Amino acid sequence: MSAISTDRIADSIYDRLREEIFAGDLAPGARLSVPALAERLAVSRSPVREAVFRLVQDRLASEEPRRGAVVAKIGARELAAIYDVREVLEGLAARLAVENSGRRLVTALHDVLAEHERAVRDGDVAAVTEADMRFHALIRQASGNPEVGRLLDAVQTQVRLAMRTTRVTAGPRQAIDDHRAILTAIESGDPAAAELAARAHIFRLRSALLRQAEGE
Repeated sequence: MSAISTDRIADSIYDRLREEIFAGDLAPGARLSVPALAERLAVSRSPVREAVFRLVQDRLASEEPRRGAVVAKIGARELAAIYDVREVLEGLAARLAVENSGRRLVTALHDVLAEHERAVRDGDVAAVTEADMRFHALIRQASGNPEVGRLLDAVQTQVRLAMRTTRVTAGPRQAIDDHRAILTAIESGDPAAAELAARAHIFRLRSALLRQAEGE
């Protein structure tokens, strides 16, 4: 088998395992045994080993003594620490989005916010989560700064993982109100106000996480 074919298989396995982790099919703490996964996926061990190594690099898995790689678990306290960083980055992304984007971003954010509101009214948890993530993704993409985008993508990966075991919310209505405040600031063309609104949103989430951590 060529190196290119092996790399492609490893990419495919990585994507599959990643989605199984996010879907909860591979629960936090589940072993990522290379032989067992290779048998289940009907592939050789080499691309599976590469895929598991990438999961560890992306902090979706961790190495444990005598167990090998296992699906990572992020508790409320660990996630609150991540949100310390996310607060700064989301604020920066919002400020840069105002400075670098046009009306297209505002229109897209209005559309996503409307979808978010519909999902909350319908009680569609999956759609609520999707709309929430898309709102933030649009802003970081509009920031025009690939480093900010890369760092926030990594943070979002950790947030998605944490959602399997940690309730990451200050309430759906509060999220919509926060997003509307961010959108209003972006629409007004005020970069400082956009940064403050974005940071306030993440600060509220972090505060909710710390309250949850007190009960762990």
